[in-house]
Amino acid sequence: MAALNFLVQCGQISSDVRHEFILLSDVLGLSMLVDSINHPKPAASTEGSVLGPFHTHDAPTLPNGGIMSDDEAGVSIDIWETDSSGHYDVQRQDREAPSERCVMTSDEEGRFWFRGIKPVSYPIPHDGPVGKLVQLLGRHCWRPAHMHFMFAKAGWDQLTTALFIRGDPYESSDAVFGVKKSLVVSLDKVDEVTSSEFQVQEGTWLLRYDFVLVSEEETLALRDHNAVAALRDLGLTHLKLVDHLPVPELD
Repeated sequence: MAALNFLVQCGQISSDVRHEFILLSDVLGLSMLVDSINHPKPAASTEGSVLGPFHTHDAPTLPNGGIMSDDEAGVSIDIWETDSSGHYDVQRQDREAPSERCVMTSDEEGRFWFRGIKPVSYPIPHDGPVGKLVQLLGRHCWRPAHMHFMFAKAGWDQLTTALFIRGDPYESSDAVFGVKKSLVVSLDKVDEVTSSEFQVQEGTWLLRYDFVLVSEEETLALRDHNAVAALRDLGLTHLKLVDHLPVPELD
């Protein structure tokens, strides 16, 4: 009965801007597990991370204006982060328009750039049932400083990921298990050349990163390969995949 009451409380505290069940999935590691199964990544491609409960569909489309890198032209990039106090815009009661989020498109060289806020660490919402669960498990509720990215283009596997700032005190103990070594980055400073090219003040913090996408075809092939390997590890050797689903092989 306690488990049922817990789920009821998750539903009661949820709203259009607060998604307690997504948060529950995140803190239990289920979100990362599902992403790793549905979106396997070959070597040298960018790994995924959690979507989180604060993505919205109303981010404005902005032109280029800061520097990062991608490997395909015409990719749609959805970007969001907290403000300098560690709050997403949807957490503010006086929110009138999207803030600290945007949608961009990579240029003909596969690049995109923008000006944002240096990410800060922040606690996940912990005043509800999920927060109580985390406390009972003896865990903290903090996420390391990061910025979210979601890439989409026809023919390519959608990539939902995040970049984490190296040296954050919660880098190795993210409350939602979202950190991967390949996604931890160091910040540089804008030099004179970069300042002139992108019209950014010299000395400003600078983040450069090469995002590598994977084709849908390659992702499906890798997912099928992993599924067959997992079934064989369970001793289920007389199975084959049909439309990416396991079916018994008949003699």
